[in-house]
Amino acid sequence: MLWYVINFGILLVFIILFLITRQTNRRWSKINDYLGMVTNTVNSVRYGNLSTKIDELHHPTYQNVTDSINRMVETLNDREKMIIEYQNELMRQNRLLESVINSLSDGILIINDKHNILRATPQIGEWFGQRGQDLVGRNVFDFIEINDEIAIEKIKNNDVFIKHTPTNNFVMNTIKLSLDDDKKRYVILIKDVTNEREVETLKEDFVATLTHDLKVPIVAESNIINFLLDGKFGEISDKQQVALLNMKNSNQELVELVQIILETYKIKETGINLIKENIMLSKFIADIVNETQPIAKNSGITICFEMERDINVFADPMQLERVIKNLISNAISHSNTKDRIDIKIGEIPNFVTISVIDYGQGIPQKELKLIFNKYYSAAKKFRKIGTGLGLYLSQQIVKSHGGEITVNSEENVRTEFCVKLPA
Repeated sequence: MLWYVINFGILLVFIILFLITRQTNRRWSKINDYLGMVTNTVNSVRYGNLSTKIDELHHPTYQNVTDSINRMVETLNDREKMIIEYQNELMRQNRLLESVINSLSDGILIINDKHNILRATPQIGEWFGQRGQDLVGRNVFDFIEINDEIAIEKIKNNDVFIKHTPTNNFVMNTIKLSLDDDKKRYVILIKDVTNEREVETLKEDFVATLTHDLKVPIVAESNIINFLLDGKFGEISDKQQVALLNMKNSNQELVELVQIILETYKIKETGINLIKENIMLSKFIADIVNETQPIAKNSGITICFEMERDINVFADPMQLERVIKNLISNAISHSNTKDRIDIKIGEIPNFVTISVIDYGQGIPQKELKLIFNKYYSAAKKFRKIGTGLGLYLSQQIVKSHGGEITVNSEENVRTEFCVKLPA
């Protein structure tokens, strides 16, 4: 009897173990199926299929995991759509930018530190006589020539000669590209200025011819006025004398304007021919002041110059006189306070200085960098005669001496022009 009981117990244990093992196998089988589904989904996502999802109905036991994976796939899908939209927008912007750049009349080059061409616009290809792709990798100096003294990386609005287009005039600018890497790259802008140069030449030739033809009758008129004032055609009344003096002053202004235009034209054509000699500045300045004092007094202004110790300078007296007279004339025109004009001479290391100071309306800060430009004239604002060439011509004369003109101004307080000449 005991033996039967023991056998029955053993049989029961085996049955229980069998049932447990069977249940476990079924469970592991479901887990394996689910893991297979997850693996397939992950592999699909990996290879770009973001529409794959895990079927939630067949695996309710792992609902949380299923939801997390499906949400992750949806998020990736949304981000991919955003990335595609960004890429399309970038491509549109890139095409627009490229179309704008390619339509420019100026040429654009990108080169590396070895001067090899990395990219070129169609306009460059036309000027260089090559297709754009054929230019890539070529050395830029195969196509252009520049002044040997200037490094290509430092060129700012300099003339450049293009071998394939020798009849045209070009200017070039170089800009360094600032990128995140350590490589050096430069953008070269080339502009065809042939038409501008031709127009400028025609304009200056016309002005030079016109002013030369004008000078003859103006000088003749000046001589006639002087004859009348000297009484060579008979006595004149006081009223006639006043009228003739006004005519003489106006005529003199015209002569000076014509002379400035002619001198500017000559500078461009032949440069400034200097005949230097030793000048004792005190007497030199005093003579100029005596000559210009009557003009200043007509405007209610006094020119003040005190002769202190004398200073010697080696310069062209005629050209230096032209500079100082121009600065005094400008000071008179803009000293609307009826105050004095001070002229001072001095010395700084390596230079002799001549300063002309007025206490009028001054010059706005934004215009200080423009006043020496060709044809720039502040006189236009105040309805006064002026070509805008006086300061330009003065600067060129001083530069030809190896010096410079500087200006400091405070509006409605004072303006000082300082001529610096080598000691």
